[in-house]
Amino acid sequence: MRSKREMIRLVRTPEGALEIDSTGKRSGRGAYVCPNMECLELLRKGKRLEKVLDVIPLPSFFDRLKERIGEISPEARR
Repeated sequence: MRSKREMIRLVRTPEGALEIDSTGKRSGRGAYVCPNMECLELLRKGKRLEKVLDVIPLPSFFDRLKERIGEISPEARR
């Protein structure tokens, strides 16, 4: 368990787009992911975004999320 401030918030906007919410205040259905590559792989392989947010992410979304994790946790780039 981690605090929300340590996590990355993902949000499905009212328009149906999936975005990384850097402010934590965007409107829409939100979910949190821990900022490491293991969590990213579980998120991708387990199709958890599809289940939780009812949205199918584009492959480019995972690339952006990977970059964001690298910004937050440089040691996570391994």
